Amino acid sequence: MDSTAWDARYAAAPDLVWTGEPNRFVVAETGALPPGRALDLAAGEGRNAVWLAGRGWQVTAVDFSPVAVERGRTLARDQGVEVTWEVADVLRYAPPAGAFDLVLIAYLHLPAADLATVLHRAGQALRPGGRLVVVGHDRANLRHGVGGPQDPALLHDPQTVAAALSGLRILRSETARRPVSVDDRTVDALDSVVVASRPGE
Repeated sequence: MDSTAWDARYAAAPDLVWTGEPNRFVVAETGALPPGRALDLAAGEGRNAVWLAGRGWQVTAVDFSPVAVERGRTLARDQGVEVTWEVADVLRYAPPAGAFDLVLIAYLHLPAADLATVLHRAGQALRPGGRLVVVGHDRANLRHGVGGPQDPALLHDPQTVAAALSGLRILRSETARRPVSVDDRTVDALDSVVVASRPGE
């Protein structure tokens, strides 16, 4: 989907398309980190960016949908936090090198070559010792999970994501279960979770 399609999807929803709560894996992987400077790529309506800002992070949130960014601004105002918002396509966005203690990519689904480009730039944006957290719908979700995109070419698998992170140290690389409620019952979605750090201090 391009930015126009995402704008239409967000605009058609009376409330947030996604929950205002942060992703569970983002919380698990960043909750104990000391606040610093963070970059949220393909931030959507800003749920993770706003949560990080509430924990003291200086957050830049980037998304190509102006409607999503405006919703993120509203969410941040409602929660009394400051986030720097940028409307930009992550395929063309070039973050400053070595500028961030944390880079987050959550549920960005692109063809493999495009995703690899974004991952490379994300890694370059890290300071020494900085952390990269990548979460996405896992390819195994098609057969063994629920929800998410149905095109296998756009889904993640931890090995492919980790292999694209040249020069980083892989701290976690796995397919993880995420319980979701469907028709009054709890079922598991399968997510790819990869965490890496830039060697250094």
